[in-house]
Amino acid sequence: MSQFSFEYPWVFLLLVLFLICNYFCKERRVSIYFPHISTIMAKSSKKSSLVEFLKWFGIISAIVALASPVLKDNVRFDNREGRDIVLILDSSESMREFGFDTSNVTKDRFSIAKEAMGKFIKSRKSDRIALVTFADSAFIASPLTFDKKLLTQLLSMQRVAIAGRRTAINDALVYSYEMLSKSKAKEKIAILLTDGIDNVSIIPDSEALSMIKSSDITLYTIGIGRDGEYDAYRLNEFAKTGKGVFFKARDAKTLDAIYALIDKKETTKLKDRSSIRYTYLYYFPLFVAIIALLFFIYLKERVER
Repeated sequence: MSQFSFEYPWVFLLLVLFLICNYFCKERRVSIYFPHISTIMAKSSKKSSLVEFLKWFGIISAIVALASPVLKDNVRFDNREGRDIVLILDSSESMREFGFDTSNVTKDRFSIAKEAMGKFIKSRKSDRIALVTFADSAFIASPLTFDKKLLTQLLSMQRVAIAGRRTAINDALVYSYEMLSKSKAKEKIAILLTDGIDNVSIIPDSEALSMIKSSDITLYTIGIGRDGEYDAYRLNEFAKTGKGVFFKARDAKTLDAIYALIDKKETTKLKDRSSIRYTYLYYFPLFVAIIALLFFIYLKERVER
């Protein structure tokens, strides 16, 4: 809430000085710097109430300006330490399979995976997120971005077999790690989702594991579908090497819960800090004082003619 105050309230003592001078001081010579001071302070037999009002209104406004009126607002800042996250999405032909969501068997795995990712994206307020889609090959569907709306649109545009029919998990990891290696974020995360076994990658498992081990990136892996459809051993090995966790998602509800758990585990650190914002208002009474005294001088001269 805003608080109004004066930076130099003692300046109002000048008003007492002006009152004393108005009644006791006599003008002896014309000032070099303020040729109209005699007009401002002198008492005339032809005084007009309007002229007198303008004089004191101008003086009081000038004193108010000198006292420096100010509004103080307590402003709180959320200093969020965001992460850089890459979502890695399997778009191979097997992701077209139905029945993963028992409440809606007409949905395929790929649609359900996109919905779960969409919810995760919306929950990450201060992070940059990228999307890598893979099948026969991997490609960056979206670079790291804070624009969650754009990222959600790009996610919705992904289709099954958009990058082929087979599964190149290792190649997708290399693409994702190369992107995150250029990041200056303190914390980097990769989340791999797949329902298959790598059968087309150029990068062998040994090189992929070496890359994961030498990196500071936390890797979560998610296998969706029935046991045996994906390489649980390899996904678990990747996650452990990447200081992350391997999850099994047997249905849509479990998949949502997994992304919610990752979201909770990787909570963005929040540091509150506050400061006072000053809004100076002296120019308002100063402007009023100038206008009032100009009119005072003009009317005073007309009255004394």
